[in-house]
Amino acid sequence: MSKQEHVILVNDQGEICGTQEKHSAHHASTPLHLAFSCWLFNDQGELLLTRRALAKKAWPGVWTNSVCGHPQEGETFEQALRRRCRFEVGAELADITSVLPAFRYRETDPSGIVENELCPVYAARLTNTLELNPNEVLEGRWVSPQAIFASLDATPWAFSPWMVLQAGSPQMRNQLTRFATQQA
Repeated sequence: MSKQEHVILVNDQGEICGTQEKHSAHHASTPLHLAFSCWLFNDQGELLLTRRALAKKAWPGVWTNSVCGHPQEGETFEQALRRRCRFEVGAELADITSVLPAFRYRETDPSGIVENELCPVYAARLTNTLELNPNEVLEGRWVSPQAIFASLDATPWAFSPWMVLQAGSPQMRNQLTRFATQQA
């Protein structure tokens, strides 16, 4: 990505109130901003679980859902999803589906970096072969939704807090399971 990325700042009502350069926005008192989270599935109904690159500013080396990112000014969430999925894992997408539209969280990583996001969650189907970007993703694995839900329940500390929170919603689990079944 050649262009400097930013985050779109929002107030507690979700109204846009500015922008800030992405890297400098993330610190011990990160302002609330827009983001998105995507759970990618293959044609067998398996989820792409990714491990964040060690160079990531927050939660380096942590296992998480497929792709996360920030929409840019003038970009819809669908456009941002397609851009970021292509950049991080080389994914072309189909069947983009909103699964948790009002997700919001604030969590602090072990180094003190805070994520503070209004972060709609999506599921999508991968239509091509993956090409992981090593600057973003250390490794990836395809797993069944049931296996990942069991792992999240047994060892939540081994995953990103946003993934644990998202999958903690029974509605989200049902929607992801339905989405995976439709893909298989």
